[in-house]
Amino acid sequence: MGKESLKKRKGEHKGGEDGQSIQSHVPQTMNLQKQANLFLFPLCGICMIVGTIIGSGIFVSPKSVLANVEAVGPCLTIWAACGVLATLGALCFAELGTMITKSGGEYPYLMEAFGPIPAFLFSWTSLLVTKPSSFAIISLSFAEYASAPFYPGCDPPQVVIKCLAAAAIVVITIVNSLSVKLGSYLQNFLTAAKMIIVTIIIVSGIVLLAQGKTENFKDSFKDSKISASSISLAFYNGLWAYDGWNQLNYITEELKNPYRNLPLSIIIGIPLVTVCYVLINISYFTVMTSTELLQSQAVAVTFGNRVLYPATWVVPLFVVFSTLGSANGTCFTAGRLVYVAGREGHMLKVLSYISVKRLTPAPAIIFYGAITIIYIIPGDINSLINYFSFAVWIFYGLTILALIVMRFTRKELKRPIRVPIIIPVIVTGVSVVLVLAPIISAPELAYLYCTLFILSGLIFYALFVHFKFSWAQKISEPVTMHLQMLLEVVPEEEITE
Repeated sequence: MGKESLKKRKGEHKGGEDGQSIQSHVPQTMNLQKQANLFLFPLCGICMIVGTIIGSGIFVSPKSVLANVEAVGPCLTIWAACGVLATLGALCFAELGTMITKSGGEYPYLMEAFGPIPAFLFSWTSLLVTKPSSFAIISLSFAEYASAPFYPGCDPPQVVIKCLAAAAIVVITIVNSLSVKLGSYLQNFLTAAKMIIVTIIIVSGIVLLAQGKTENFKDSFKDSKISASSISLAFYNGLWAYDGWNQLNYITEELKNPYRNLPLSIIIGIPLVTVCYVLINISYFTVMTSTELLQSQAVAVTFGNRVLYPATWVVPLFVVFSTLGSANGTCFTAGRLVYVAGREGHMLKVLSYISVKRLTPAPAIIFYGAITIIYIIPGDINSLINYFSFAVWIFYGLTILALIVMRFTRKELKRPIRVPIIIPVIVTGVSVVLVLAPIISAPELAYLYCTLFILSGLIFYALFVHFKFSWAQKISEPVTMHLQMLLEVVPEEEITE
């Protein structure tokens, strides 16, 4: 009965009473639509990069970076160096993205270079560890800033923070499930809003410097703590603020003229973020000494209290916008990863289905949002950052290594962008250091648990992908059918036939 009903619904969409085809009612194909452009309406590639990177990190990480190097000079150097590393990594991803123009970020690159097992482990880890934990971290940061004005002088209750974070996740998931355009409109608005607070902080810092507030920059390298472990940990925290530099590769299929717009968005977007981050940190140090910054509970709020009084409310309000923008960009791109994994048969098939009316991968986005809500229940920001960073740099390094490998194994592939081989070699080496540094300098059981969880994906790969046991298919079929009817989604090949 369910199948007959679905066929009837499909017949109505395809023909209707007047015999017109579906092309008269919806766009010509059921594929994800190429709506993302470089500067032009409706979705801006630069806005996606800037909007996703600038989120909670620049308001959380400055204290952690400074705590590891203990001086202003090395701190600012680390922030600039993190920007350089992110740019180099993104350029490597630009070659990969224009060589293999499939959405899903690292997934199709690992598939082409190393085969299905590493690609499956990446999708497994991304779906259940890195992407949900990143979304959860940003949402919890939003909730902390949003609730802080209502609890002056004390920390907001955890139940309030987690309820607000869950509400933000639900709203963002619904928006991105309903419409690509709606999600991109929201992204562009929130990016504009966050650039306002970034501009306010930067301009305020420049004005203070012009007034002679430079005493905190004297002997800026004095008493610094420079060692391999301290620098590595400082990079760890700084790179968390830059995470998102690879986000356009998740929507390559939806980017107009990716050969031009992907590298241009990277070359413009990430250096812009780097300049903003360095200038924001300089602004912080114009009004706070290193000790005062380390003692601050919220660096941006402390800055606002000292510089923007009586308009101090501006800072938490626009930080809320900033975190929402980052969360929205993360949801938009991560949903495409789940979609591609489902399309390749590495996740439930229903996750690769597309909404008939909305032309969005709604099941993938909804599933991603649900996993994220589970993460915020027991988790806190610090533990989630450690968990996330360790896992994500394993696959960043493996993906850049894939670029090196394919230079020798897939020479026939067209490469509209070709970076010097030394760049992926450097990025791969740095990623190895970033993965090993926290284990050596501050070993924790969380890293062991994360490694075991990644490797546990091999069990699921063997059961559900390699051997494809019939009992697993029988269990998933009724689930797929019910979700198909409930969400009004179908496989793209059934529509394009």
